[in-house]
Amino acid sequence: MSGEVNAQAGFPAAGETEIAQSVRGAFSCALDRRSFLKCALLSGAALSICDGAQPLVAMPLPAVPQKRDDSRFTVEAKFYQKLQNQKIKCKLCPRECTVGDKERGYCGVRENHGGTYYTLVHSRVCAAHIDPIEKKPLFHYLPGTLALSLATAGCNVNCKFCQNWDISQVRPEQVPAEYAPPKLVADLAKQHGCPTIAYTYSEPVVFSEYLMDAADAGHETGIRSVVVSNGYMQEEALKTAYGKMDAVKIDLKAFTESYYKDVVVGALKPVLDALVTLRTMGKWTEIVYLVVPTLNDSDAEFRGLARWIRTNLGVDVPVHFTQFHPEYLLKNLPITPVPTLERAKAIADAEGLHYVYVGNVPGHPAENTYCPKCHRVLVERVGLTAKQVLIRKGACPFCGQQIPGVWHA
Repeated sequence: MSGEVNAQAGFPAAGETEIAQSVRGAFSCALDRRSFLKCALLSGAALSICDGAQPLVAMPLPAVPQKRDDSRFTVEAKFYQKLQNQKIKCKLCPRECTVGDKERGYCGVRENHGGTYYTLVHSRVCAAHIDPIEKKPLFHYLPGTLALSLATAGCNVNCKFCQNWDISQVRPEQVPAEYAPPKLVADLAKQHGCPTIAYTYSEPVVFSEYLMDAADAGHETGIRSVVVSNGYMQEEALKTAYGKMDAVKIDLKAFTESYYKDVVVGALKPVLDALVTLRTMGKWTEIVYLVVPTLNDSDAEFRGLARWIRTNLGVDVPVHFTQFHPEYLLKNLPITPVPTLERAKAIADAEGLHYVYVGNVPGHPAENTYCPKCHRVLVERVGLTAKQVLIRKGACPFCGQQIPGVWHA
């Protein structure tokens, strides 16, 4: 599951803008006249930033049988190996599910039909909204702009703290969805002044074929693509799918294998490998670390994480330490104390990282971007709003220090 909150539709989205209402109308007009509102397809937690933010609406979606032909959502998968007896081995994520005929893999959105593997969620959008790019969160990528944000059902892990479990931990036929082919998505982004399409809310790894095609359609019209992902992906698939992305945000859930095993139902090493691969690919990458009280909030873990980033990715990769809010299967723990987040930042700063942020705490000074040389504020943020961006031609206007990122379209 990506760390970004998807507020269920069917309820008004707090802070929804006229442009967001407009895109709702565009989708409902384009997609069989059915309103995204009625079909629970819109997202809009405008006050939330990333992993752990409290959803404005948290209601489970009931299983709704699809009384129509879903073949338009079914496209042959790109990352799998054919085996004997009509079995296949999935090569998308590190699980490498071996799947028999008429069966599905762990994610529940890819199915074997007679020895050919298919994705069942191509263009099958179950959440869509216009968000600030800061909500992803991407702080060094086109600050102050909007992203047309989309999701399909499914995920390849099962985080106990997932806020979007009602779309990430279900099969595609259990959640209402609409047909949103790549060209439509690109056209809507352009129509509504979004320079970027974002693949988010659930886990984009499991709808890689769709995001690749949507990214191609977007690029043809000058629209960029970003992905908000857990990074739990095989190298070849990562290079192929995320190679089409213009920026990547990775949720690094913790820095211990035990946490990944017990809380995420995944593994840490493939995510670290993915981060290194993205670095070698030259992809702009930011990292979010959701700080969960008593589970991944030790000084030793913060220090180990910061040192690993410094050594393997460099000091300029933005790192967001974000506040946990109880959700899903992990409601017995408190909200992360702000001093804990500040301690994590202080440790990462001391280890030499240049851009360390505190997330999900609106108004905190560590939401801002500071020049690592002269320490002046370069991007002033209030929650999801980039109030002021002073960076000029990729540099600090006060001392000339280069500030890594993508600052202008």
